[in-house]
Amino acid sequence: MRANSRVPTSAQSGIHAHLASLLDRHSAAPFRKPYADYNRRAFTASLERRERLARNRPLILDSCCGVGESSLALAQAFPDHYVIGVDQSESRLSRNVIGTNSTMQLPPNLDLVRADLVDYWRLLHDNGIRLERHYLLYPNPWPKIGHLSRRWYGHPVFPTVLELGGILECRSNWCIYIDEFSFAVERMTQRAAICEPYVTENPITPFERKYLASAHPLFRTIVRL
Repeated sequence: MRANSRVPTSAQSGIHAHLASLLDRHSAAPFRKPYADYNRRAFTASLERRERLARNRPLILDSCCGVGESSLALAQAFPDHYVIGVDQSESRLSRNVIGTNSTMQLPPNLDLVRADLVDYWRLLHDNGIRLERHYLLYPNPWPKIGHLSRRWYGHPVFPTVLELGGILECRSNWCIYIDEFSFAVERMTQRAAICEPYVTENPITPFERKYLASAHPLFRTIVRL
């Protein structure tokens, strides 16, 4: 069955003309937005669970995990790691793939957390926690030219994301997003990052499944930070 999802459309035909200057500005000025109390509580609770269940396991972060399908797939693919899936939507997390089946439970190496990633990333960093792997799978591309600062690499928190380390992977069905993501990583870290086509027969997110059913080309970048 074919889906009818649309590829993002934009007046942009390449990397945004203002991306380099935006990255330089964010690199030069630390991001100091106050933490929201609910994010502090969510982070502290998730840290306590990790300490109790998997203190010495390498950590995988699944950012913008939605219903947690990708988080579950990662927990199953990396049984010796501890996976934390984070999403700001309580509604999406309440519809997680485990919660829809009363006979199943989250595997012991998986935690799903409701929090704003802007705070959660910084709290990880402030507590000296570094990642083994980090996934950003099909984030909102914000394709309008005027929305550059809403894309994750255009946000002032992005330097902190890179400082969390590990193997960082981002996927999108908009090639320009991955081109810009790669450009941002290289400019800020001097680490090679390239946009490459991505093909899979085993989609791990609802968006990935929908895009494949709509015959979209998929793209990704992977960088070792």
